[in-house]
Amino acid sequence: MTGIDDLPIRDELRGKSPYGAPQLDVPVRLNTNENPYPLPEELVRRIAERVSDAARTLNRYPDRDAVVLRTELAAYLTRTAGYKVGPRNVWAANGSNEVIQQLLQTFGGEGRTAIGFEPSYSMHGIIARGTGTEWLSGPRHDDFTIDTEAAVATIAERRPDVVFICSPNNPTGTAVGRDTVVALYEAAQAAKPSMVVVDEAYGEFSHRESLLPLLEGRPNLVVTRTMSKAFGAAGLRLGYLAADPAVVDAVQLVRLPYHLSAVTQATALAALEHTDTLLGYVERLKDERDRLVRELRALGCEVTESDANFVQFGRFDGKGGAHAVWQALLDQGVLVRDNGVPGWLRVSAGTPEENDAFLDAVRAVTKETNR
Repeated sequence: MTGIDDLPIRDELRGKSPYGAPQLDVPVRLNTNENPYPLPEELVRRIAERVSDAARTLNRYPDRDAVVLRTELAAYLTRTAGYKVGPRNVWAANGSNEVIQQLLQTFGGEGRTAIGFEPSYSMHGIIARGTGTEWLSGPRHDDFTIDTEAAVATIAERRPDVVFICSPNNPTGTAVGRDTVVALYEAAQAAKPSMVVVDEAYGEFSHRESLLPLLEGRPNLVVTRTMSKAFGAAGLRLGYLAADPAVVDAVQLVRLPYHLSAVTQATALAALEHTDTLLGYVERLKDERDRLVRELRALGCEVTESDANFVQFGRFDGKGGAHAVWQALLDQGVLVRDNGVPGWLRVSAGTPEENDAFLDAVRAVTKETNR
């Protein structure tokens, strides 16, 4: 039977595994940072109306530039992030992963390098390799914050073409301060003009303000967002970026024709009509996230400061390490994420009932471990 390594794939892909989290049929699934609240019925009805309208012209290609959608996304960012952007500053694609892919297709590629600060969102490195871009791993402190001084030195030495900054960071939940972003941006421009991409997939859950205003006067800075988390629309697959209009023009050089379907655009526009309701769910999740931090610490766990809709907790350095605890929680009917960060696990903030079940499972596992 032929295996992957028997095929003439590129050398940088050999031995790699595809991205993915286990999807197991258990009572409580808190492993993929989904928003646990279903879309409200009034939004479901509005989606049906907009999709019905779009269906009448499915014999025609969709708006390839998604002008109406980009206009509404720009209005949303302007209202919620405190910095005015227009439709020419915004680009949308099928999830923020496609946005990242388009950025790397445009600014990365063979003979170019990208750097991220690991542990971080693993798709940055995976997409980099998929576009033929060499991937570099930058330094973090023991508390998972970026080591700014060491990062600046690394950028000066390696001169990457693309710098990724994930804030809030996945899987640790840590946010990145403005001073750090500015320092890394300036270092990237001093080494050679390079793109700096701030991944704000979890931005709406942060205790801090968005980094979007840093776009002012920084033409090589990009901020990426998604509708998967705060909007509770993981199944929609809609991500977007905000940047200088020249960046938006550049990524269109590599976009596929008509890459956003009419149905996707219609659904996203319906969701944007219900922003206030959906952000109300975000506030509930922020409260639950903070409760998880408090209660996990009360149970004796170490917990990384979190600005996301998930919490990294540990440390599990005993027999079997974090994976043994992951399995023990699974045996209790609760699925969390083992990201491979030694000694740590990650749990998504769920509904109050889901979080209660998770905390009960942690108590049971901790009690068994301490016997």
